[in-house]
Amino acid sequence: MTQRINFNQAFFTQSAPSIRECPPESGREVAFAGRSNAGKSSAINTLTGNSKLARTSKTPGRTQLINYFELSENTRLVDLPGYGYAKVSREMKERWQENLSEYLHERQCLAGLVVVMDIRHPMQEHDTLVINWAVEAQMPVHLLLTKADKLKKGPAQNTLLQVKKSLKEAEVDDLVTVQTFSSLKNAGLDQLKSKLNEWLLPENQPAQ
Repeated sequence: MTQRINFNQAFFTQSAPSIRECPPESGREVAFAGRSNAGKSSAINTLTGNSKLARTSKTPGRTQLINYFELSENTRLVDLPGYGYAKVSREMKERWQENLSEYLHERQCLAGLVVVMDIRHPMQEHDTLVINWAVEAQMPVHLLLTKADKLKKGPAQNTLLQVKKSLKEAEVDDLVTVQTFSSLKNAGLDQLKSKLNEWLLPENQPAQ
């Protein structure tokens, strides 16, 4: 049986202002992207069992860094800059878009992209833009509908079905999957871990 990744051993290694300062291409990595305040840091912290691993910051400049967390010698998690931050300059937003597009298209060791969205406000303009970039690059995407505890079970399920329907209508459901998630309740954690194991561990290769 293939060994699974121990996400609790994740540790911070470095921050990079752009793709040119990223670690050398090796092994496999999965990146997390999402609007500011969508719950991206909380999702990473819940996944790794470390509430202080991915730190939230109210300083717009800090949100522009690509943060790397090592899981093993050959596997990494990547926390991409939060987007949709209203108070940053147009120039900074354009630079972020340039960096993210370049990262998704050119980073060869990137095995998949998790797009984090507040379940109450899914598929906003920037979310769709990021998903489109990933699809153009033939990059598998997993949508994480966070803060599911903020909705009752019925409405949460309805939102999930609506997002699935829109993906099918856009004919991208072969590359894009979706689930609900709650950092507060740890709901959906096993499903997320299963998806990341699928991306990070080539078939029959155990984790280091």
